[in-house]
Amino acid sequence: MSEVIRVVVGEMMTNAYILVSGPEIAIIDPGFEAMKILRTAQRFSAQIKHIINTHGHMDHIGANRQIKEATGALIYIHQDDAELLTHPSKNLSLLVGDFISSPPADVLLNDGDTIKVGNTELKVIHTPGHTPGSICLVADKFCFTGDTLFYDSIGRTDFPHSSEQKIFESLKKLSKILADELIIYPGHGEWGLMREIKLHNPFLTGLE
Repeated sequence: MSEVIRVVVGEMMTNAYILVSGPEIAIIDPGFEAMKILRTAQRFSAQIKHIINTHGHMDHIGANRQIKEATGALIYIHQDDAELLTHPSKNLSLLVGDFISSPPADVLLNDGDTIKVGNTELKVIHTPGHTPGSICLVADKFCFTGDTLFYDSIGRTDFPHSSEQKIFESLKKLSKILADELIIYPGHGEWGLMREIKLHNPFLTGLE
């Protein structure tokens, strides 16, 4: 049995998620406010073993360093976004006058990889577009979609190395493989069932 807790962090209202499964915890997208995330996770009698970034933008990696230093957890990211962790010029933090860098990844991910968190398996789905290395993480009953897919919108494609064409290809892929009853946990905003998102998200309308 697993449990997902959402912690909204930072000025950009990023959804950081705490996945508790058996004796282990994974932190998905710890963008900011490391202590807020850690305090929430400490309510559970499980150990933080994994820090998984759905992509490398600053608002999804900003608390990586503090959480890793506090817990020793491994950092995961898709190989195509690995450089964003350690380069403020690439993770967009310099654009807002900040200087955010994460430790480098301990594990580089590829499409089809599996991350085992306690009793839960997360399948890695490569969904480029918002960034080259954006991923979604699919379990039996839920999916973390990062900034690829929101409840009623999608991630921006006007950033450096973003691609409108690729994000729509990724959306087509997701619409085919994600079951209607999956709970979708996006990087920003509210969560919902995939069947609800198909009805409310105009970017999924008419996809073939």
